[in-house]
Amino acid sequence: MGVDITQEEWQDKISNDSNAVILDVRTEEEVEDGYIPNMINIDIRQGQGFLDEVEKLDKSKNYYVYCRSGARSAQACTLMNQMGFETTYNLIGGFMNWDGETEE
Repeated sequence: MGVDITQEEWQDKISNDSNAVILDVRTEEEVEDGYIPNMINIDIRQGQGFLDEVEKLDKSKNYYVYCRSGARSAQACTLMNQMGFETTYNLIGGFMNWDGETEE
């Protein structure tokens, strides 16, 4: 099960985590409106395509997952845990409540 973390916890953990990977599971259109820097984007709405791309990722890394509101990213964390990813963090409130650094 992914761990739900607040923005503050997210920023604190990532700054101290040399094994961190930020995963944005939103659509390309959503990403165009802005994103958290240094993320990789795999759209969970692609279904099997999402699973295929996630399967290529390094399972030993720690994944910080976000979407727009926190619902899709929670789902992504659950799927990833089932696929053998041990450490996944879900951003509570998602990008729409993010007040940290962003890029467009």
